Amino acid sequence: MTILLTDLLNDLHEDHRNMSIMLDLLDRQVEHIRDGERPDYELIHDIMRYLTTYSDAVHHPKEDVLYASMRKERPEAAKGLDQVGPEHLEIAELGETLRNDVEAVASGAPVTRERLVEDASDYIRTLRRHMAWEEDDLFRRAKELVNSEREMFVDISNFDTLDPVFGLERQHSYENLLQNIKNLSSS
Repeated sequence: MTILLTDLLNDLHEDHRNMSIMLDLLDRQVEHIRDGERPDYELIHDIMRYLTTYSDAVHHPKEDVLYASMRKERPEAAKGLDQVGPEHLEIAELGETLRNDVEAVASGAPVTRERLVEDASDYIRTLRRHMAWEEDDLFRRAKELVNSEREMFVDISNFDTLDPVFGLERQHSYENLLQNIKNLSSS
């Protein structure tokens, strides 16, 4: 499927908004852990399942396609953006580490609060910093291309683009997460 760069940027920006909601929920759970309280491990698992499946498998590869398209069509607009791919790999590794921590806790394996807080904090901080950089730099440069004389098209046919939480068809397995998102919105 080929879409306009404008539409891809809108989708990516919306994904960032949704990912920020997830990080807000995760941050609240990390605060419970820091305070010595028991967090909602099911919620943390659902957040990380979403962020390591949809975000790492769909959102970040779309951004990689955006960057590759920019580099091909307008190399001057892509200068200095080489960190996109490596940062996506770093985020995926941090996410996998945190998801493994949560799964270890669920299976009864010993995981210290300090390790869980450190791994979660590293993940949250890295992903927020990365998204802010993309919004301020990568997406700004891509928007300049949208405003140029010739609209770019990008091929995203290799991606299942349905968001299992924020999309039109929500997956039932995320019911706890969806309820927590509603509660966050109403508070």
